[in-house]
Amino acid sequence: MARRHGSAEWRGDLQGGTGDLTVGQGAWRGSYSYRSRFEEGEGTNPEELLAAAHAACFSMALSNELAQAGHTPQGVRTDAEVELGPVEGAPTVTSIVLRVVGDVPGLDEGEFERFAEAAKVNCPISRALAAVDDIRVEARIGQATG
Repeated sequence: MARRHGSAEWRGDLQGGTGDLTVGQGAWRGSYSYRSRFEEGEGTNPEELLAAAHAACFSMALSNELAQAGHTPQGVRTDAEVELGPVEGAPTVTSIVLRVVGDVPGLDEGEFERFAEAAKVNCPISRALAAVDDIRVEARIGQATG
C-alpha cells in the first residue's frame, strides 16, 4: 500500500507561537496558530485538515460502494464537520458529521443513505478515527457539484 507524508513546524509557546504545515511534498502549505485552532483566528488547524481528509476519503469510499453495486454516481460531495471539545480536561475530537449529497441516477434517498452508512464503515479515515464515539452521516440525493 501507499505511504503518504505531511509535516509541520511550530515556533514558540502554545498560545503565542505559530506554525506552518505542508501536505505531501508541497501540494498544499498553510499556517496555523493557537487562535486558528481554539478561537477564530486566521489560518488553518489540525481539525480542518482532518475534516478535509475525512470528506475526501468518504467521498471516494461512497463512490466505490455505489459503482460496485452498479450505481456509478455523477458526483458525490461531502462536507465534514469536526467538533473539538474537552474530554477529561483535554481537547479531543468528540464528533464528526459527514454531510453528503450524491447525484446518482436511479437511486432513491433511502438506498443512498444505506450506501453512505456502508461507506462510513469502510472508509480508511473513518476506520482510523474509530476512537471518535460519534461519527454520523447525513445523506441526501441532489446535485453534488458546488
